[in-house]
Amino acid sequence: MISRLHDPNYDRWACQIKRTGGCRQPIHLRGKVEHYDRATGQLLHRYSTIHEPDGVLRVPCKTRRASRCPACAEVYRADTYQLIRAGLVGGKGVPETVSAHPCLFVTLTAPSFGAVHVRREKNGKVLPCRARRDAETCPHGHVMSCTARHSADDPRLGEPLCPDCYDYDGSVLFNAISPELWRRFTLALRRRFAKLNGLTVKAMREHVSIAFAKVAEYQRRGVVHFHAVIRLDGPDGPDSPPPVWATADALAQAVDHAASVVTAEIKPLSRTFRWGTQLDVRRITMDGDLTEQAVAAYIAKYATKAAECVGTLDRRIQPLDDLATLPIREHARRLIAACMRLGSDPGLTDLRLIHWAHMLGFRGHFSTKSRHYSTTLGDLRAAREEHMRTEEITTGRLPLFDEDTVLVVAHWQYAGRGLSLGEQFLAAALTGVRLPSVGGAPQ
Repeated sequence: MISRLHDPNYDRWACQIKRTGGCRQPIHLRGKVEHYDRATGQLLHRYSTIHEPDGVLRVPCKTRRASRCPACAEVYRADTYQLIRAGLVGGKGVPETVSAHPCLFVTLTAPSFGAVHVRREKNGKVLPCRARRDAETCPHGHVMSCTARHSADDPRLGEPLCPDCYDYDGSVLFNAISPELWRRFTLALRRRFAKLNGLTVKAMREHVSIAFAKVAEYQRRGVVHFHAVIRLDGPDGPDSPPPVWATADALAQAVDHAASVVTAEIKPLSRTFRWGTQLDVRRITMDGDLTEQAVAAYIAKYATKAAECVGTLDRRIQPLDDLATLPIREHARRLIAACMRLGSDPGLTDLRLIHWAHMLGFRGHFSTKSRHYSTTLGDLRAAREEHMRTEEITTGRLPLFDEDTVLVVAHWQYAGRGLSLGEQFLAAALTGVRLPSVGGAPQ
C-alpha cells in the first residue's frame, strides 16, 4: 500500500480505480488503439497501455453476482431496474402510453420435495415453524414437527426436517427442467388467452400480443421460482394499445390455467414436473400497493443473486473436488452431490448437471424478456458508453474524429485481474466501497 502511494503514477492509478466504480476484481488489459485516416493511411492518434501504471489498463469485471463484486452487480441491478420499469411506464424508447396496458405480476413456485424449516408471520407476529399435535415420525426416526419461531437469519431455514426423507434428486431435476417449464407456460398462456376470446393463436396476433419479463429467485430450500411481469399490448407491441376485450382479468384466468396444466418430463427417469400450487397473480397499478417502482425494484434485486442463500459456492465445482471439505452447508452439499450423481447418467447428459452443480442444477438465464417488452441491456450499456465517450471528447481526453473517415485498429491482451490486499484498502478509500469480510468480521 505504501509503495502504491509513493508511486509517481499513483494519480493515474487512482483515476483508473475510480473509473471502474470500485470494482473488486478489475480486469487487467494490455494493448493499444490506433486511429488511421482511411484515405491516406496516416496515423492520427494512438493510445497504448505502455504509459499506464504497471503497463495495464484496469476495467470493471462487469459480473452480475453481488457476492463477487458488489459495485459491478449494482450497475447490473440498476440497468435491470430501468429495463423493467420502462416496460411498465415507458421511457428508454418505450412510449408512456404503455402504462395504460393491462399488466400482471406473477409468481410461479416449485412443488414440495419434503418438509423444510420455514419462517411464517401473521399480523407482525412470528408463528411456530411446523407445529403439529399428531405429528408423524418418519421411517428415519425424525418427528415431522417443529415448534421453533425462527429468526430471519436462522441457519436452519430451508433445511429439511428429515434430510433422508427429502427428495434431493427431484429438487435438482426441477431446477434443471424449470426453463423448459417456463417456455411451455408462455406457449400455453397464449393458447389459453386466445381460446378465452374465441380466437386461434394466429388470429390473436392480429389483435393482441403478450409481452413479459421474468427473473429466477432461489428459495432457501434450494429450488428456483420465477417472478414475471406479463403485459398485454396491441399487435404492434407497446406502441399500440390492446383491444378493449383484452383485459387483466382474462389474462389472469389464462395464467391460472397455464400454470396448472403445463408439465415437463425427464424421459430417462420417467419423472414429470409441474409448477407448485402456490401461484400468486396480482395486478400492477400506478397508485396501489403494487406499483411499477416496487415491481421493478423487486425483480432487479434478484437479478444480482444466485444460489448463495442456500449456502453453496458462487463458482463452478470440479468433478475432482472433495465435497466433504467444501465450506458449504450440509443441505447444499447433498444437493450438489445429487447433481454429481445424476450428471454421470448418460441419459441425463443434456441437463449438464455436473457443469451446473454449483447452481444446484439450474442452467437457465436468470433474467429474460420477450422481444417487445422494452429496451435491452445492450442498448442501455451502449448509451452509457456513448455518454462516457462524449464526456472524454468534451474534456479533451479523446480526439474528435469523423467515424466515416477514420479506421480504428485495436489490439488487447488479457494480463490478469484483481487487486492486492493493499490496493484493496486504497480502492475502498477512493470509491467508498466496503471490503469483503475476513474471518466473519467486516473490514
